[in-house]
Amino acid sequence: MGKKILLTGIGLSAILGSFGETKQLLASKPNILIILADDMGFSDIGCYGSEIKTPNIDNLSKNGLRFTQFYNSARCCPTRASLLTGLYPHQAGMGYMSDSNLSPNYQGFINDNCVTIAQVLKESGYFTAATGKWHIGDKDSTVWPLQRGFDRFYGIPSGGGFYNGKATKSIFDGNKILIPAESQLPNDYYTTTIWADYGIKYIDEANGKNKPFFLYLAFNAPHWPLQAPQSIIRRYLGLYKDGVEPSRIKRYQKMMESGIIDKNYKLTPPDTTVKSWESLSAKERLFQDSIMATYAACVELMDLNIGRVVDCLKKRGILDNTLIFFMSDNGGCAEGIASGLGNNSGIGAVGNPQSFVQCGRGWANLQNTPFSMYKHYAHEGGIHTPLIVHWPAGINAKNEIRKQPGHIIDLMATCIDVSKSAYPKLLNGISIIPFQGVSLVPAFTNKSLHRDTLGWEHEGNRAIRIKNWKLVSKAKVLSRLTPKDVKNWELYDLSRDPTETDNLAASHPEKVKKMSEEWVKWAISKKVLPSPWGNYDTIKMLNQKRTIKRVE
Repeated sequence: MGKKILLTGIGLSAILGSFGETKQLLASKPNILIILADDMGFSDIGCYGSEIKTPNIDNLSKNGLRFTQFYNSARCCPTRASLLTGLYPHQAGMGYMSDSNLSPNYQGFINDNCVTIAQVLKESGYFTAATGKWHIGDKDSTVWPLQRGFDRFYGIPSGGGFYNGKATKSIFDGNKILIPAESQLPNDYYTTTIWADYGIKYIDEANGKNKPFFLYLAFNAPHWPLQAPQSIIRRYLGLYKDGVEPSRIKRYQKMMESGIIDKNYKLTPPDTTVKSWESLSAKERLFQDSIMATYAACVELMDLNIGRVVDCLKKRGILDNTLIFFMSDNGGCAEGIASGLGNNSGIGAVGNPQSFVQCGRGWANLQNTPFSMYKHYAHEGGIHTPLIVHWPAGINAKNEIRKQPGHIIDLMATCIDVSKSAYPKLLNGISIIPFQGVSLVPAFTNKSLHRDTLGWEHEGNRAIRIKNWKLVSKAKVLSRLTPKDVKNWELYDLSRDPTETDNLAASHPEKVKKMSEEWVKWAISKKVLPSPWGNYDTIKMLNQKRTIKRVE
């Protein structure tokens, strides 16, 4: 017996009618392809200002839309939970990282009060598949893809490397381990390519069944450890020999020329906590150049494989009616050694199968041009992602820019909208939290999304955006909030200062007070609070002596 779902509004049979009408309607439904990059910064693809070769992604942009104010949830696991469920991550149980087990809202796997896009679209007649990195519940197979609406899955339940001599994590086909962890991999096994291989396989399977498909293609590129063939790395050697700041300036200028940003976007100051380029020896500079060259190679290889998937759609005559989204799960990653420089803690040459390469804060500062801060944080550099939308049959506009603020929670609403699917109120007798996002479809014709408020929290880093005003705070020590941290807010007017360079908190204390209170209300309603990170004094003000009531 399958799981019983109670649909909102009319059920699928009422929507589809007779069998003949069903076939006709299913044939008209768009295929949906969501492509997610891992740890890729805002400016890392060519059409957003990068020097990295990404012709296939750029072509999707040329024939589609680029969004300039689209947001994720600051880190891999929370973003994946939000993307697939349409909820804020804490509502889905993923307020922190996979299998964290801190509290119900921070348990580390998606809960029973949510449904995935796959579960919704499967009820609407879609063939559903996922390849790549799952990472919203690693240890318990009850929250793996096949148990959450996907017909097929090939990939890794958690993170992993690209082509280590040995598999860093077990690789699964469905619920079965296909390649155990620590097993020797074939010499030509490269995860970016393999994820695309299986994506193409699943597209063909859906095509053979005459079903529309939903494919979630979740790359682990360009997450560390950065590994790529030397032949691709060599294409970029020397490109970064002058250091981070000259490269940031070049990207910034290209972004201005292309219209991705305007004169209000001031280039943020360089990160002064990173060891200066001038202090490095010639050998150290060459080494750093090779670090960023390896990162660039990982991005180029991801683009190459996206091109293979798009070519598959084109050859089968289904590209025009396939709605494609491309985005990243968080901003560039600053994780690494204390100096902020790139490093290789593995063995052998940078980028080879036994190397373990990280970019560090310096190169992440480049990746997030023109913003400051990084993955983990709620400042723009941590939560800003490029978003490309391509759908020739549904979007007449080509090579246009959209400035409407959007969020990863909007993908569920958009998929429901374009597929004419129904969202459930109950699953197996359990109440399902209503999706939180709005459909992006109005933005396809450059209409307003009628959105006022968005909120964020990760590891004590917090933000709320109300129209063009943004209140943001970062924890001095991640996941260890102090009373001082709780009150330490920054305030920005994004309409004139989208890169957060002019903190207005001191001159607008009443706005800070009001917006901080709104953040607490938002945080209670979205299950961010109670929090495992520290004491929020402002809760007492809003709740006095009564117990916090969680609102769904």
